[in-house]
Amino acid sequence: MAAKSLPPPLLYADTTRSPDALYFGRVEVPDPFIAFGLRGKKYAVVGALEFGRVKKTSSFDVVLPLESYVKRARDLWPERKPGAAEFIYLLAKDFSQTRFTVPEDFPAGIYEKLFELGLDLEIADGALFPAREIKTPAETAAIREGNRLSALGFAAAENILRTSTISGRELLHRGKRVTSEMLKFAIEVAILEAGGVSANTIVAGGDQACDPHERGTGPLRPNELIIIDIFPRVTATGYHGDMTRTFLRGRANDAQRALVAAVRAAQLAALTGIRAGANGRLVHGKCVEVFAARGYETTHTSTGASGFFHGTGHGLGLAVHELPRMSGSVDYILRKNSVVTVEPGLYYPGLGACRIEDVVLVTSTAPKLLSHYPYDWELS
Repeated sequence: MAAKSLPPPLLYADTTRSPDALYFGRVEVPDPFIAFGLRGKKYAVVGALEFGRVKKTSSFDVVLPLESYVKRARDLWPERKPGAAEFIYLLAKDFSQTRFTVPEDFPAGIYEKLFELGLDLEIADGALFPAREIKTPAETAAIREGNRLSALGFAAAENILRTSTISGRELLHRGKRVTSEMLKFAIEVAILEAGGVSANTIVAGGDQACDPHERGTGPLRPNELIIIDIFPRVTATGYHGDMTRTFLRGRANDAQRALVAAVRAAQLAALTGIRAGANGRLVHGKCVEVFAARGYETTHTSTGASGFFHGTGHGLGLAVHELPRMSGSVDYILRKNSVVTVEPGLYYPGLGACRIEDVVLVTSTAPKLLSHYPYDWELS
């Protein structure tokens, strides 16, 4: 049976919050705008503020002025204040188009108005642009650059930790207490100077790191594991890096060393299973097997989870989290030239947490590493 033919795509979004909008037009537009595809061409409708720039620098085949549609809509509906729905309706009439495919996050209010106006909108079942999953050489290079920025951030943070002094339960750097905020600031400045933006950087120590998405606050303690997760956006391209390393300033105990060794072993095991045609669930299973063999149990209680309770990896590109997925909850066949993170972790309150994350390009054989930073973690 032939695959179902979907109506052409329709977007109303800004490129800051919509990777699809940036992917479709390859131009930054900070405010929501109309974009659609039709008969092999890509169209954008923007106001005068953006018109010249979008026309010159985007990949849209046709750029239309918004103002003409505003005037027509006001003439047609003098009793109401027309907006995006009315403009889209007029565009659809101009192009004799009654059906579009929209992403899952299409604005609900506009969707309802378009339905009332008689347009048939089909919500995409999954990705609006499935081709986003497969990266071109240029996209792969952009992701590699994102990870180069991550590495600069790690170097800035590690320098502070290495040169800090231990004073009882505190780390001091140039006479100031070392905190999560101090390291995040150093990371974000280093990345900003190199052409990227690192927002929501994670620097979490001790039990704070046992919540994987806890950004971290307050003092960082000697002899405690510190998770640093850096996922910058390259300003020039919009593509991201995403790397995690775990550090400890001082001297680790045997339990901490065993924890870090287990996570690194799980990551290496996962890497052996990543190739085109592999099932992401089975890749995730390799991490689970390593942890089980070493006695690390995963538990879920009313107060939270401990052990290994997240997926092994996710796609990376114009979004920090995108397809494909590698987890224990879904079968997902990896495709050649997709890009995935590989980030097993263990989290045990009282002991601490460790996560190690790298980024790879999926090939028909061994994955190609797109991230580079040393795994030396015990900074004694």
